[in-house]
Amino acid sequence: MAPITNTKRYVRETPLEARIAAIVEPIAESLGYDLVRIRVTQENGCTLQIMCEDTHGRFTIEDCEALNADLSPVLDLEDPIDREYHLEISSPGVDRPLVRARDFAAFAGHEAKVELADMIDGRKRFRGEIVGADDETFSIRLPDAPQDEDPIHRLPLTALADAKLVLTDKLLDAARQMQAEDPEFDDEDGDIETIYEDQIDGDQDAEERN
Repeated sequence: MAPITNTKRYVRETPLEARIAAIVEPIAESLGYDLVRIRVTQENGCTLQIMCEDTHGRFTIEDCEALNADLSPVLDLEDPIDREYHLEISSPGVDRPLVRARDFAAFAGHEAKVELADMIDGRKRFRGEIVGADDETFSIRLPDAPQDEDPIHRLPLTALADAKLVLTDKLLDAARQMQAEDPEFDDEDGDIETIYEDQIDGDQDAEERN
């Protein structure tokens, strides 16, 4: 199989999330990190979730702090959210989102839930075992496929809206094994996800503009 060279992210985002991603991604890349996902939620009034990883799929609290240090002044300047919000920078975690071709390739053999932007083969939602991926497609094997149908569906990455791994014993075992083999991994608290949190004032002049 040819090596995957496509590094584009495929994920459904709101216009606000896409704007923030355009701010965050070049800063993350300048520090050697890859942006995984941006989410703006109503949690704690308003929460901006930024998920990143390094080239090995790790993202330590030191990485979170480094990204926050470079990103905060730019967020203050660009001011994408016009109110106070809670900033959360984190690693992808075990049951991580799958946003790039390489994610599907790396987790072949594990179970995933996939939602497409448009219906393909009569459905938009798929849940099954990841078979593999290339630069343009990923494949998933459905356990509930009728006997007279091919259980493997090959789907275009461009149709992807959301995808994430399903938390299974097999996935947890693989994560623990990867941590055990990683000499740079520090897991004193037993955490498999790293989270850094901060409170941002947002635009103090928002009410005057509205």
